[in-house]
Amino acid sequence: MNELDRPTGRSVADLTARAKQVSDIYAETFEITRDPAWYLAKLTEELGEMQSAYLASIGNQRRSGSGQCAKEALEDEAADLFGFLMVFAQWQGIDLEAAFERKWGKYLNGSPATQAAPETPQPAV
Repeated sequence: MNELDRPTGRSVADLTARAKQVSDIYAETFEITRDPAWYLAKLTEELGEMQSAYLASIGNQRRSGSGQCAKEALEDEAADLFGFLMVFAQWQGIDLEAAFERKWGKYLNGSPATQAAPETPQPAV
């Protein structure tokens, strides 16, 4: 069994439901109104935090880390970004599993990667 066929244990839908629960607790605890700006701001914030953790893990930041602690910090920030991406997608009614299969799965099924791209028509001179 190759890595792509290995079951992960939880579906994206299951993880999304859990992320929504955590987001609800977070919003209630900190009295946050989740409006459209909040969803995008959280994604941007978490991406920035993941970038910072990555740069720290490779020694490109003042408070650089190394070893297991730096790896854990990067994993935590990747999990935060993934969690908020799931919350954003759920808010927008996006089925991430279906969208992923439609967008990325086509490359595993022998289409666009193995087919020549259509030629772009050239303007007549």
